[in-house]
Amino acid sequence: MTAADTRFSRVDRIVQHVSGLLAAGAYKPGERLPSVRQAAREHGVSKNTMAEAYDRLVARGLLEARPGSGYYVAQFQLDRPAPPAPHVAAAVDVVSLLREQLDQHYEVRPGDGRPPASWMEGAELKRYFSSFRTADADTVDFGYGSSWGYAPLRERLRVLLLERSITAQPDGLLLTHGVNHGLDLIIRHLIEPGDTVFVDDPGYYPLFAKLTLAKAKIIGISRSHDGPDLEDLAAKLALHRPKVFFTQSLAHNPTGSTLSPAVSFGLMQLAERWGFLLVENDALADILPVTLPRLASLDQLNRVLYVGTFSKTLSASLRCGFVAGDPAIISALGNLKMLTTVATSDYVERFVFHLIQGGQYLRHLRKLKSRVEEAHKTSLARLEALGLTVRKSVSPGFYLWVEFPDAIDEMALCRAASEQSIFLAPGSVFRPGRSINGKAAIRVNVAYGAHPRFLAFLADQLKNAPRG
Repeated sequence: MTAADTRFSRVDRIVQHVSGLLAAGAYKPGERLPSVRQAAREHGVSKNTMAEAYDRLVARGLLEARPGSGYYVAQFQLDRPAPPAPHVAAAVDVVSLLREQLDQHYEVRPGDGRPPASWMEGAELKRYFSSFRTADADTVDFGYGSSWGYAPLRERLRVLLLERSITAQPDGLLLTHGVNHGLDLIIRHLIEPGDTVFVDDPGYYPLFAKLTLAKAKIIGISRSHDGPDLEDLAAKLALHRPKVFFTQSLAHNPTGSTLSPAVSFGLMQLAERWGFLLVENDALADILPVTLPRLASLDQLNRVLYVGTFSKTLSASLRCGFVAGDPAIISALGNLKMLTTVATSDYVERFVFHLIQGGQYLRHLRKLKSRVEEAHKTSLARLEALGLTVRKSVSPGFYLWVEFPDAIDEMALCRAASEQSIFLAPGSVFRPGRSINGKAAIRVNVAYGAHPRFLAFLADQLKNAPRG
């Protein structure tokens, strides 16, 4: 240990000791503490060390320095934190499932929203992460970068969208920190308190939380095996006037379902007739066929805002996504982005661009698609072998929607799983209002759907379920 390390460890010990005395009430507010010289003798340290400890306590707001007089206990009264507004508390409650995905406690994780890190950060990508240096590194200006995002990546994305039959104008695409950032900007721009919005039911629960924060009126549209139920949508359009319908066309989260061509056309016709906008979340586009029906390809970004991301197919730490749409709306979203976050990370965007240009991303996607397809096939077979109902998927994605017999109580199932350190995602979390609508259900991540402990748990629950 160096002399500097010794000095700083002494300062830390003194700060901890004095903080403890203050917390215990050994000194009253406004009371003078021993002088630096006296305190240094008591602690057996130099005056410089003691002065630094006192200065740290001042910086923490525990002491007050009075020049020429000494150090005094700060006279302050901490205000009790105000309880969150009801809509904020409700929004936080909606994303409680997300908390376990960030601060992980469970051993078996079929309820996770994304694949394991080992799928995303294989040897090739890991080497690139550690050695990354752009060819134009010397030109990086270390500023904020453009609020629109890194221009070469934006142009590359326009080419990728053309492969999906989507034409985005040069000023019709904005880079974001990912899908959630894109959705947040759209909601801030389009939704006023009291506005009605339609969402998939079941659907993407973090979206529900954002809409709750915006004080929107949320109406769920039943999600079928081939997309939104057009009969349910038509019935609710007769009662409500939505400003926006938020949906996910392909490899839907949480049901895994994919939009059919017939439903695509029907949905666009209703949007034109009733005058609402569509926000299409295509988070898993890069592992799905480019020929699958997308609303944005039918509409060509006239009434559709198209949201995508790299965070689902690369490391979750690489927050990089985009919104494509009408240039007037995208310009407004860019202004909001500038006001709220100034800019996205130029460094991350350059990194993603060079992954694409260098071919590493394409090779990674091939491996990822193969893993997803195999895991999807295996999980589906194992879950159906237990007698469970699993919603069919046209194209394999990250999720399966599993329904249970009537005798199974959804929340009791999740509590029992928790006791065995198994993390489940209950179906009610994915419904607006968190209602248990119909049969008990869970969303299953295909990466963990065939885990032996998970399957054994489900078999035991089904075996011991009450008989009707």
